Amino acid sequence: MSLPNCPQCQSEYTYEDGDLLICPECSHEWKAGETSEAETDAIIKDANGNVLADGDTVTVIKDLKIKGSSSVVKVGTKVKNIRLLPDAADGHDIDCKIDGVGAMKLKSEYVKKA
Repeated sequence: MSLPNCPQCQSEYTYEDGDLLICPECSHEWKAGETSEAETDAIIKDANGNVLADGDTVTVIKDLKIKGSSSVVKVGTKVKNIRLLPDAADGHDIDCKIDGVGAMKLKSEYVKKA
């Protein structure tokens, strides 16, 4: 029988202990068939309410100043292959690489799905 990956860190090294499944990498414990709060609350939407997923392409809808620089990410800039960060405490829930700027984090409220 194949055990599911850890819902928090996606580790494949989960094991059973009684009726619990345990992840040795992040110490997360859960019951089989149970959906965690992280999975249900991890829905990230763009400015128009469309659900975003890892690997999507988005477009910036507002000029964004880059902190610590005089550069600006202009309206209409396409950002390819985004990675979502559902547990981001500061609201920057998209990790991406923008051509000409480099790696940065964006808030989903300033992008729309392309």
